[in-house]
Amino acid sequence: MTAQSMNSSQEDVRHAERFGERYRALKREVNKVIIGQDEAVDHVLLGIFSRGHCLLVGVPGLAKTLLVNTVARALGLTFSRIQFTPDLMPSDIIGAEILGEDRRFRFIKGPLFANLVLADEINRTPPKTQAALLEAMQERHVTAAGQTMPLPDPFFVLATQNPIEQEGTYPLPEAQLDRFMFDIRVDYPSFEEEVAVVKATTSDSQPEVHPVLSAEEIILYQGLVRRLPVADNVLQYAVRLTGRTRPAASGAPAIIAEHVAWGAGPRASQYLVIGAKAHALAHGRFSPDIADVQAVALPILRHRMVRNYKAEAEGITVDRLVKEIL
Repeated sequence: MTAQSMNSSQEDVRHAERFGERYRALKREVNKVIIGQDEAVDHVLLGIFSRGHCLLVGVPGLAKTLLVNTVARALGLTFSRIQFTPDLMPSDIIGAEILGEDRRFRFIKGPLFANLVLADEINRTPPKTQAALLEAMQERHVTAAGQTMPLPDPFFVLATQNPIEQEGTYPLPEAQLDRFMFDIRVDYPSFEEEVAVVKATTSDSQPEVHPVLSAEEIILYQGLVRRLPVADNVLQYAVRLTGRTRPAASGAPAIIAEHVAWGAGPRASQYLVIGAKAHALAHGRFSPDIADVQAVALPILRHRMVRNYKAEAEGITVDRLVKEIL
């Protein structure tokens, strides 16, 4: 090992030791505004430090938009909210060329040019606009007016979706859902949490959220997550877990073979390992173990498995199937 690599390793250890403290401080700032929803907050933050995008699914009124806005403020990032509607065009989110007073065309950037983009009700816009957003998520740049322009770094898309209103919507195909690292289910609060929410939101006091991290620090920690070592047995466990979601695989459980049409692809294995690394680092460990893979498995796998008609007829949910293979 060279002196330079030794110094780099020692620096990584110092950053790793500090990461847990910064992560907890970040959660405290978010929890000033967001009461409960601990699992959803954790998964959003893990997705950000894993350099992944998140889909938040929940009925109206569960503070999905507020959660994203609060996270952006706590991270000190530029924030943009796009309300997806049936008449939204790709140029409305990417930007367009306009003719100026000097009779020259210039490109006006759309709301996609922000560090954190909230795509509100993504299933309410036609596939053409959905595809433009998903291409930007994958490539992290956009092409307009014959030019390729990079999006800001860091760049995240947190999309929301309402699971109960299907009229006038355009559900995301499975291939496009695969672009999201996490499918996060935002559930109803407990009785005590709802009492606290009502008490906090019906008074005139507004909590102030302070930035905890800068964009540069987020990029640093994203690189640190990638450099975290992972044991071969943990890596193999993640790949085997993904393989068990495929009905045609030799080691697939009977319940998967009977109730799943299509299983998760290799991108799920990649995200399981990266998500496990981020989860381990957030909890003060310098290498992930199998428990870290299991902690992130449900939101990574649930939108990558397609149930067959038998599963739908019998009311077997994807969450139950994932828990069975775990």
